[in-house]
Amino acid sequence: MNTQKGFTLLELMIAVVVVAILAAIAIPNYQSYMIKTRRATAAGCLLELSQFMERFYTTNLRYDQDTAGNTVALPATQCQADLAGYYAFALETPTARTYTLSAVPQGAQGSKDPSKCGNLTIDETGKKRATGEGADAGTCWR
Repeated sequence: MNTQKGFTLLELMIAVVVVAILAAIAIPNYQSYMIKTRRATAAGCLLELSQFMERFYTTNLRYDQDTAGNTVALPATQCQADLAGYYAFALETPTARTYTLSAVPQGAQGSKDPSKCGNLTIDETGKKRATGEGADAGTCWR
């Protein structure tokens, strides 16, 4: 008697259903972790840019322009390049004694963030803020 070995259609369908259930659980969790990771990276970028501003102030004794009168410009950093398409970084209207740096979420980062952190900002005093609806700066800056 010759018997054939292999999977039945029922066994194959059960395997497909199990994989689909696992994917339905894993994919949203993965996306949530990616959003949190990019937000933490953006916070790190803001700290790096804040350090640049403090070094600029130490050299020029003001935040808005150098000793030659040239307006301050943020340097291009690797972390900004890594987050291109997810966050836009900006120096918001610096004065001689104040500045505010912001990271504005773009695309999927802004629309799918479950914590609704919104824009992350830091100023010359080191005050960290999150401007999203009901956002907690302590949670959003982790």
